Amino acid sequence: MRLYASLTVLFVAAARGEPTDLTQYVLANTGQTNGGNTFAGVTLPFGMVKLGPDVFFGADSFSGDVDVGNFTGFSMMHESGTGGAPKYGVVSQMPVLGNITNPLANLNDTRASPDITSVGYYKSSLGSGITVELGATNRAGFYQYTYPAGNQSNVVVDTSHVLPSYRGQGLSQHYLGGSITTSSDQYEGHADYDNGWNRAPSWRIFFCAFFESNTSATVHTFVGHNDNTSKLADYSTASNINSTARLGAVFNFGDATSVTSRVGISFISRAQACDNVNTQIPAGTTLSTLTRNAKQIWNDEVLSKVTAAESNLSNLQLLYSSMYHMHLLPSNRTGENPLWTSTEPYYDDVYTSWDLFRCTFALLQVFQPRVYEEYIRSLIDIFRFEGYTPDGRSSNFNGASQGGSNSDNIMADAYVKGVRGAVNWNDGYKAMQKNAEVTPPNNNDPRDLSSSTKEGRGALPDWLELGYITPRYGRAVTRAVEYSVNDFSLSQVAAGLGKSPDVKKYIDRSRNWRNHWSPEATSLNFSGFIVPRSRDGFIEQDPLQCGGCYWGDAYYEGLPWEYSFNTHHDINTLIALSGGPETFVKRLDMIFTPNTTSRNAAFNNTIFNPGNEPSFTTPYLYNYVGRQDLSVKQSRNIAKSYYSPTPGGLPGNSDAGAMESWLLWNMLGLYPIVGQTTFLIGSPWFANTSISLGGGKSLTTTTTGVPMTRTTYKVSS
Repeated sequence: MRLYASLTVLFVAAARGEPTDLTQYVLANTGQTNGGNTFAGVTLPFGMVKLGPDVFFGADSFSGDVDVGNFTGFSMMHESGTGGAPKYGVVSQMPVLGNITNPLANLNDTRASPDITSVGYYKSSLGSGITVELGATNRAGFYQYTYPAGNQSNVVVDTSHVLPSYRGQGLSQHYLGGSITTSSDQYEGHADYDNGWNRAPSWRIFFCAFFESNTSATVHTFVGHNDNTSKLADYSTASNINSTARLGAVFNFGDATSVTSRVGISFISRAQACDNVNTQIPAGTTLSTLTRNAKQIWNDEVLSKVTAAESNLSNLQLLYSSMYHMHLLPSNRTGENPLWTSTEPYYDDVYTSWDLFRCTFALLQVFQPRVYEEYIRSLIDIFRFEGYTPDGRSSNFNGASQGGSNSDNIMADAYVKGVRGAVNWNDGYKAMQKNAEVTPPNNNDPRDLSSSTKEGRGALPDWLELGYITPRYGRAVTRAVEYSVNDFSLSQVAAGLGKSPDVKKYIDRSRNWRNHWSPEATSLNFSGFIVPRSRDGFIEQDPLQCGGCYWGDAYYEGLPWEYSFNTHHDINTLIALSGGPETFVKRLDMIFTPNTTSRNAAFNNTIFNPGNEPSFTTPYLYNYVGRQDLSVKQSRNIAKSYYSPTPGGLPGNSDAGAMESWLLWNMLGLYPIVGQTTFLIGSPWFANTSISLGGGKSLTTTTTGVPMTRTTYKVSS
């Protein structure tokens, strides 16, 4: 049987009936394991607070929690779906039973049963018998502790608590010092940290917390001998401490069985942290109220953007869990920028443009046009005050730039799709030109000492002089491909702004990828691939190998085969160099053929890697040679084979929602081409899907035929 699908695009007035609680379909721990690294704790869309557990199991806990290991704390800040090294795990509390003689000792607890997580609610059952329940708003968190009767009930506040890294890349976070002021039911202070995946210098977070219990707490503060020791220098009733050594406080609630805590954070001041918690979680607020409010916000602002005529529970869980996870990052920190004063929006925790430019921000424009515009304005404002737009950013610091200056692609995509509003596009274009023309200072990243990994285009000297990038620069081939796309992006904005000489300049530069195309490179009976080159000519390269495929190599996280399909802005030339339409189809078929490489054992050893972004667009390239049916066949097989609404249900690192956004486009039956107004048509999963576009408009897709499966489909145009 085949499903004959027709795509109808209608702009109609959005009809709203009785709202449905779509959070019932969100599995917040989807993608948490198997390298997905998603955050399963409590948060709101783009929330600054992401409150959840931190677990030690001998390796990196990127988002704090994993399903094995011991709890070391429950902290207010996390990211979702990141790699490289963990970030945050700061502003922590840890419930502990009994007399605590050394709060700097290795305080931890086991897990008695699997954690319970849902939208707006998280529960951990500790081996000691303590239960921890969590709720959150945008800038404050709520802890509810239940202790077993007949014990001394404590909460330990350790300002030195961070998520460490064990990968040996010099990326592990460090505690640098802090302060704390305590009373029987309150504490406030600050702490300084550095490093993490973006190699950030020192940054500061302020906190303000309140306790509520039927027993007044006895409070002791503590100080270590230095910033990483477990040896105590002081453990007393002092109520005000400021030190570069480890410090914190122990709140002893006697035999209380119930304790709650409200905590606010701020990048600005203690006072603003206190204001955040008191305005967002006033005294007397219950966990059930916070959970109910969170569900309503997620329903109203995110999940209700898509309604589908679907009865398959697994499909609904995939749809809404994916929408949930692609709305966790970046963090909206408007009003919380400690670096400069501005009336512009401010977004942080971008991981990373390299992962997100292909299809995530294009989907954000559909689901969240206001946030999307604000993010573009934030990019431009960061350029105004720091000199470069970020390709990755966290704790108010740019880094890391893996390939090109791919914020250019995000801005061009917004421009060509009509985003204007309050965006200053003259300044936006200046930011793009800075990336295209000015080499950033080398930040001497040990992973690649050749040029900057912080921001901008570190390999510009070769690009501007030669029109290609030699091996003196790390990621030379990846950069050449991506610099070409970046320059195409500049040409599109230049055209809209009437800058005709720049249009020609950047269009010409966007074709420089061709200088890396060697017709003599062969693999699997095909000729012509993108390869390294020096001033002396092309360098011999096996298209099925990329060495370590990392920062110092020619190709970053992708094979030459994969990158040889990545010049979508110059697709007709790519098809011609690949041997014409018929050979192009055969090459695409080969990339999905099992057992053609030994690098992707988890994916039947195909060249195509569904767990990494350079392969994202490849299944849809059949559309350019009249084989839309094969685009649907390959993309749907990928979606059905490697995605599921389970903790291990992602094919790779979520990359802050990049994986989930790829799946969502597949479910909706469309795929965007960045920097262009082109959408490639696939085949929707659902009989009827309505997407709210704002302004009373919606996009509706309908299909006719038998229910969708992995193989029953056909597209009619």
